[in-house]
Parts: sequence; structure tokens; C-alpha cells
Amino acid sequence: MTDSTPAPQPTDTSAPPALSAGAQARTALGNVRTEVSRAVVGQDQVLTGLVIALLCRGHVLLEGVPGVAKTLLVRALSRSLDLEFSRVQFTPDLMPGDVTGSLVYDARTAAFSFREGPIFTNLLLADEINRTPPKTQSSLLEAMEERQVTVDGEPRGLPDPFLVIATQNPVEYAGTYPLPEAQLDRFLLKLPVELPARDAEIDVVRRHAQGFDPRDLAAAGVTAVAGATDLEQARAEVRQVAISDEVAGYIVDICRATREAASVNVGVSPRGATALMNTARAWAWMRGGDFVTPDDVKALAHWTLAHRMQLLAEAELEGVTASTVLSSVLASVPVPR
Repeated sequence: MTDSTPAPQPTDTSAPPALSAGAQARTALGNVRTEVSRAVVGQDQVLTGLVIALLCRGHVLLEGVPGVAKTLLVRALSRSLDLEFSRVQFTPDLMPGDVTGSLVYDARTAAFSFREGPIFTNLLLADEINRTPPKTQSSLLEAMEERQVTVDGEPRGLPDPFLVIATQNPVEYAGTYPLPEAQLDRFLLKLPVELPARDAEIDVVRRHAQGFDPRDLAAAGVTAVAGATDLEQARAEVRQVAISDEVAGYIVDICRATREAASVNVGVSPRGATALMNTARAWAWMRGGDFVTPDDVKALAHWTLAHRMQLLAEAELEGVTASTVLSSVLASVPVPR
């Protein structure tokens, strides 16, 4: 008799298809959002803006009242990305050397040596930047633009990635020094940090009642889930996102329209147009797209452009804001199909 028992079928032991480098980088940055949410509640949009700034090698100005987790958000972001973090409290007596570093005389060698300041880090939190005089504020200009500082005539490169995240209080102006337009233009994004919704605020109180300590992120479970390699890969992927001539023209038309608005003294410069292109590209990549759409441009326009617009004094007295002017511009500029 022949053996009628069916022969065993080979089992598929092959591994699941590996993710592409771009998909891995996108997943890693998605995990960063999850880790930060272990410590910060209700600031998802601000976190999105910070990630976009990292992808674009830009800097961020956070504007919000005290107590809305601005510092905690930056600390949690640096921990989840395994990046170095420094915080500088800007005060009226802060000197430029306190930020950039200075030459220190060493009596043992009878020579001067350079002592690095807190700016030599990956994420620098410039807390209440508008409370220090313009001389100290300007010490950040070279670092933000050139990724270096010059001390005693010698340029010194900063780490990569390098991101300045400055904060300012939008309601208390006593004893402050408003940032000049040249410095505002160096910030890729200006993000409003709003008070959380009621449900989110209840969650905050509940977490603290259960023992959450904002000074101990390790106990909160925030761990490093991505690093500089993932960030560099993501940046390379963002650079591959296509932008059509029509969308590029749309960006330029928006910026040119801000210069022609009746309430505007100084509109958005070509640097602002380039910034909007970059942020729209990063947002398109984050949502999984491989080309920029007009909706991507609109989504990032307020964060990227509003702080680059200088209104006429009489318009400000009438309560006009850069945001309202920009909304009118977006509504009037034809959208390409």
C-alpha cells in the first residue's frame, strides 16, 4: 500500500519585509510624540512645530503664559531624541559670554583657554529671551544663522543638530526688550502655547495627584526612542519631497501679497518664502506625502510668516494683528489646482 499521508508543507520562515529608511525615520519620530505625551498633555500642535523645526534645521519662538509646560516640553523632547539639552534664564544682567562662552586665564599654563557656554548643546532653551538687553540677544544671531560662535576672533562650530527654542510671555511687558525684526526673522516658527482644554487640564491634575514629578522624566517613563541618525535620515527624506512650480509660485504670491497689504509696514521677505517652502515640505513628509500641496502651505503659513510681518502703528492701535492680515491674504490669493 502507498502512504496516503500528505507530505508536510514548508512553512514560511521569512521575516516580514523591512521598512524603508524613510518609513523607519517617520516611525521613530512618531514614537517621539508618544514618549513626550508621557510627560506633557495637551500640547500636540506645539510638539508638531518643534519636530518640523528640527527637520528644517530651524529655530522656534514659543509664546505663552507661565505654567503651560514650555520648559517641560523641550526637556521631554530632548530626552526622547537622546539629545543634549541646556537652559539659560535670560535676565537683564546676562552677558553675551554667559551664553556663548569666554576665554579664561589658566594660571597653571599661563595661557587663556576657551570655556564653552551653554550654547554648545543640541537643544538650547532661551527662557524669557525678551528680558535681556539687545546686546545679549544679539549673541544668538550668529549661532542661529551660521551654527557657530566667534570668540576673540575665532569661530567655533556648534553641534549638529542645534536648535534654539526661545520663550516669551505675551502679557507681561514690564522690564522687557522686544526682539528686533532681524532676530524675529531668524526664527523659523513662532508657536503660541495655549492653555490646555478642560479635559487635558484634568488629566494634568490627575497625573500630579498620582505622583508625577516634572523634574524626574525617567520616573515618568520618558525614554530615548530616536536619535541624531534618525533625524538626519528624516531630513534627507524631507529634501526629496517634490514641490511643483505652481505651488512654489503660490508661496511667493502669498509673501508678496503681505507686502502690499494696507495694514502692513514691512511684509514677508524672500527668506520667509523659503522658510514656508521648507516647513510645508516637512509637514507633507510627516503626513506621508511625497509632494507639497496648497493645503500644506496653508497649514504652516501662520506659524511661519506672521512673526515676520511688521504692521503700521495705526493698524496696531485699531486692534489689527498680523494673523488677521495673513488670514485675509490667504483668502485672497488664488490657489493653484
